[in-house]
Amino acid sequence: MNAILENLPNGHDSKPSQGVLAYRAPSLLQPHRARDAIRDAHDGKIPPLIGFFIGLPSPPIAKVAAQLGYDCVWIDWEHTSMSVETMNQMVHDVQFMSEGKSFAIVRVPGHDHASIGYALDAGASILVPQVDTVEQAKHIVSSAKFGAVRNGTRSAPPARFLMGISDTTIDSTKSIWENVNNQAAILIQIETLRGIQNLDAILTECGEHIDSVWLGSLDARVSMGLPGMWGDEKEWTDAVALYEGTLAKHNKPASGIAMGSSMEIKLGASRGKSLVVTGSDILPLMMQAGEAVEMRQNLVAHDHSGIFKKL
Repeated sequence: MNAILENLPNGHDSKPSQGVLAYRAPSLLQPHRARDAIRDAHDGKIPPLIGFFIGLPSPPIAKVAAQLGYDCVWIDWEHTSMSVETMNQMVHDVQFMSEGKSFAIVRVPGHDHASIGYALDAGASILVPQVDTVEQAKHIVSSAKFGAVRNGTRSAPPARFLMGISDTTIDSTKSIWENVNNQAAILIQIETLRGIQNLDAILTECGEHIDSVWLGSLDARVSMGLPGMWGDEKEWTDAVALYEGTLAKHNKPASGIAMGSSMEIKLGASRGKSLVVTGSDILPLMMQAGEAVEMRQNLVAHDHSGIFKKL
C-alpha cells in the first residue's frame, strides 16, 4: 500500500508545466482549449496528452477519475445506456472536481445532431464514431459549430453561458460562440476499411475542423472479417499504412488507446499519437477474475460446523 501511495499524484502536481490547466477556459462550464492542446502535443510543444476511459455510466467514478492526474477523461456514451442528464453530470464532475486540470471528451452515440449538441453544451469535446464518408464528416462539423460562417447548425443554448457569469471569453474580440467553436475539439473514429480509404477526402474537405483522428482497430478488423484487435495480416498492415500515411499527408494528430501489461507496451502503442488513453475503470475490475480463480484454487473445504459450539 505504501508503494501505491508514493506513486499517487501530489495534489495534481503538474510541475514543471501546468498540463491542461494552461488550456482551461474562463469558466469550467465552457470546454477547455482542447483543440490547441492536441495541436501543441502534435507539434511537440507539450508531451502527448494522457487520458482515462470511463466505460461505466457512473458519476462517482467520474469524480474519482477527475482527481487521478490524467489530462482528459473519455466518457463513453456510445456503448453505455446513460441518460443525457448522467452524461452532463459526468462531464461537470470531470472538469469541476479536477479544478480544470482534466477535461472531458464524450464519445457520442452516433452522428445525430442532438447528441453532438448535448455533449458540447455540457462543456466537453467530442469523439464521433464510425465516420466513413465526406458527407458524414460535413454533417458532424456542421452539428458541432455555431454560425453560418462555419456552416454551423448548432443552436445557441440560452441558459448555458450566462451573461457576465460564465460567458467570459478568451478572445475578447470574438463572441462567446466563436470562442467556443475554437475551444472544443472534434475527434473522429475511422472504424472501417471504407473509412480508411475515404480519409484523404474527409481531411481534404473537413480537415480544418477535425482536430484528431482515431483508428478504431476492433471495429475496423470486424468490418474486414479479421479476428481480434490487432494482427499482421497483409490486408490489415496495408490498411494501417494507408491510415498513417494519410494523417502524415495532412499533418493531422492521431489519437488512440495505449494500454498494456507493461510500460514498454504502453509506450510502444503511444508512438506517433498526440492523445493516448492509458487508464480505464473496467480493466481493474476485469483483473479481479484472475483473483477469483487464484482464491478458488487455494481455498480448500473445511468443516467449520463445530468452531462456534459452546464449551
